[in-house]
Amino acid sequence: MALTGCSGSGSKSGAGEAELSVSSPYMPQPVSADMAAGFLTITNEGGAEDTLTSVTSDVAGQVTMHSTTGGAMAEKSSFSIPAHGRLVFTSGGNHLMFEELKRAPKQGQTVAVRLTFAKSGPLTVEMPVKSATYNPSTGH
Repeated sequence: MALTGCSGSGSKSGAGEAELSVSSPYMPQPVSADMAAGFLTITNEGGAEDTLTSVTSDVAGQVTMHSTTGGAMAEKSSFSIPAHGRLVFTSGGNHLMFEELKRAPKQGQTVAVRLTFAKSGPLTVEMPVKSATYNPSTGH
């Protein structure tokens, strides 16, 4: 495995840049006609933090980001992704809400999701639609 050093003119004190990747994306098949949830993990292998500032999808009029703390859900305008850390969107925790659905995603389909960050370029993710009761820890 090769390691490469990165430094950008906008980096703080030579800390490097964020190196973002996405894993485990999925959307449970929506049970509502106008709303769906989405989950994924964003990993930052780089030496600088970044911020997820927006999420869009052609399947929804808008996609909002929510945090869940102590059972209370709150909409957030951004989420920080620490250097050498992860941002996890999971059932019962932070999550994405696909609102004003333009079509009902069905199990077996994929939904294109575009993630926009404060510093890094955008990432487009193909999010598979799973069963409404899908549990990633059991795989079904």
